[in-house]
Amino acid sequence: MTETSLTRPPVIAIDGPSGAGKGSVSRAVAQALSCRYVDTGAMYRAVAWMAGHEGISFDDEPLLTDLSERVELRLAGRSVEVEGHDVTSAIRTAEIDSAAARVARVPGVREVLVRRQRAYAATGGLVMEGRDIGTTVFPEADVKIYLDASAEERASRRASDPAHGLGGAEAALSDVATALEARDHSDRTRQNSPLTMADDAVLVDTTGVPLDGVIRRVLEIVQTRLGALP
Repeated sequence: MTETSLTRPPVIAIDGPSGAGKGSVSRAVAQALSCRYVDTGAMYRAVAWMAGHEGISFDDEPLLTDLSERVELRLAGRSVEVEGHDVTSAIRTAEIDSAAARVARVPGVREVLVRRQRAYAATGGLVMEGRDIGTTVFPEADVKIYLDASAEERASRRASDPAHGLGGAEAALSDVATALEARDHSDRTRQNSPLTMADDAVLVDTTGVPLDGVIRRVLEIVQTRLGALP
């Protein structure tokens, strides 16, 4: 990537599969750039949580699409509220993981949430993480990063991540690996906006790399593309 001159706050897209480190890296990059951070995966999780709360079947595409249109979502950093209820922890479970993957395959839901995601850019600089940010949500993003890691390392990270309700249980590692494999397959094979690396994205392999090292690498890429950091 070569340096460019922007007349507006930047939009930075960070994509990749579960367990690649998107959340921690994206938050740190957003903080360094004084930009807003948005986790689009949390939006699909929130819709899935609300669908369960209202008893809506994950096979009912019209009702799921309507729900995604009317539900009140508030994202502030890692905090997520649905209809005024704090669901930050409630949406980080293996059950919601699976439900969110099903919700994400519904074309109408994706259309509604992508529209909502694009609206965030109107308020200023943005670091957005997800699975289709650089390919669908912001194909003209100023910087596109694709984070990845080996399947084994991603499973290990997810198994030891208390934010996903797994509590670091070593015995659950094989179950986590199986769940991640299923999620990867669902994300990569869905008809609308499948998980894939944009042609102009920079691949960053986080396997065996400490978090601060990944953050430095991503900021170096951003600096090369955008010039001096704030």
